[in-house]
Amino acid sequence: MPEKIKKRHLMDYSIFIPYLIVCVIGLIMVYSSSSYFLLSKGLNPAAYVTSQTIFWVLSLIVISIMYKMKTDVFKNEGLVRLAIAVTAVLLVVAYLFFPAVNGAKGWIQLGAFSIQPAELLKIVLIWYLALILSKRQDSITTDFMQTVKRPMLLMLILISGVAIMPDFGNAAVLTLLVMVMLLASGIDFTWSLKVGALGITLSFLAIQAITLFGKVLLPENRQYIYKRFAVYQNPFIDEYGDGHHMVNGYYAMFNGGLFGRGLGNSIEKKGFLSFAHTDYIFAIVMEELGLIVAMLILGLLIFMITRIILVGIRSRDAFNSLICYGVGSMLLIQIFINLGGITGIIPLTGITFPFLSQGGSSLLVLSVGIGLVLNVSANEKRKHLLSYHPRQTDKK
Repeated sequence: MPEKIKKRHLMDYSIFIPYLIVCVIGLIMVYSSSSYFLLSKGLNPAAYVTSQTIFWVLSLIVISIMYKMKTDVFKNEGLVRLAIAVTAVLLVVAYLFFPAVNGAKGWIQLGAFSIQPAELLKIVLIWYLALILSKRQDSITTDFMQTVKRPMLLMLILISGVAIMPDFGNAAVLTLLVMVMLLASGIDFTWSLKVGALGITLSFLAIQAITLFGKVLLPENRQYIYKRFAVYQNPFIDEYGDGHHMVNGYYAMFNGGLFGRGLGNSIEKKGFLSFAHTDYIFAIVMEELGLIVAMLILGLLIFMITRIILVGIRSRDAFNSLICYGVGSMLLIQIFINLGGITGIIPLTGITFPFLSQGGSSLLVLSVGIGLVLNVSANEKRKHLLSYHPRQTDKK
């Protein structure tokens, strides 16, 4: 053993290497799925991949910074409350002062780049709940409702703000994240059953309510939401109308077969799928690279998520555990909602596929989560080593 344990020697490559591989595949697929669309508009075919590459470089810098920081910095309650306040202000600014994109507000345009505060809220929510719930471990089992009442009220206000945009996809992700954080916080088993049952019931009722009554309840400029819900179970009833995207998504996945048509040879990205580089990028992956490669990519992500959850399970600190559970759940929830949307299991909500879809804010926020987990993993390894070698000095 060396005399000093340096943090760079404790990097968890079982998380970092899959992250790098999937991000590189994502850049390739963003170019492949968007170049034809951009050319047809007379634009630079590499515009989207260039933007995504810039955000990825920024993400790597952020991961490096997050990795080197001491975890105690993130346990500052004043800092996390400042982050919540800034995020809330950004949500208000996006809603009041910037135009809608694809029928919904929520983006802040900064020249050629855009920022989506709802994406930032995901990691801030995980950070806030991890800190609050870890500090209240004693009371959370004895007086659950009193302990979580104020944090839940704050989360309800913020998530409602996202839903008003309307951004039901990110609102759903945030709601599920809150549920996961509560279930992982150490609450009593009976409360776990109640929270889980409530979440499932509310999700089912929300989908049914929009499907059955959305046409009457939603205003004219929000009817596209109802149409998405109305056709998701059988898009072929309106193949050339509201079910157009889902049907062509099915064609893309079918066209690829086991081995794909070849990189760049997608048919559906040529005007049939308007969101080929965002919502439907996994369908394009299946069409060009085939089912086998698509499953390998999915397997790599599941492996990374499993490793993140394992870091949380092995952690001796409640805050560290909750951070890992939150980040792992964020990835898993987004994968489920995206794949569920393009396969017709659930209504399509516009949630990007982690690390593959074009979207700088999403990539940056997910990378912040990865940086946090790598930091936690390194610190847990260091604690483990120092417990066996007490004379080691603690140095980065």
